[in-house]
Amino acid sequence: MKLSYDATYDVLYIKFGDGVEQVVSKAVDDDITIDFDKEGKIAGIEVLDASKHIDMRKLLPVQVDKKAAS
Repeated sequence: MKLSYDATYDVLYIKFGDGVEQVVSKAVDDDITIDFDKEGKIAGIEVLDASKHIDMRKLLPVQVDKKAAS
């Protein structure tokens, strides 16, 4: 999973996996869109006006426990 956040436009994208070439996007509401891969699995989630929906101070920066990740 990879998080990317554009503070200028307040957009958060959560990407699940790599190498997804084509996605089908489905809007959940005005600010949230879910991208599905060709198998119907979630490939990513885009959140517009992210700070309105998520407390970015709690989300970013993300710290990874290397022991748990291995």
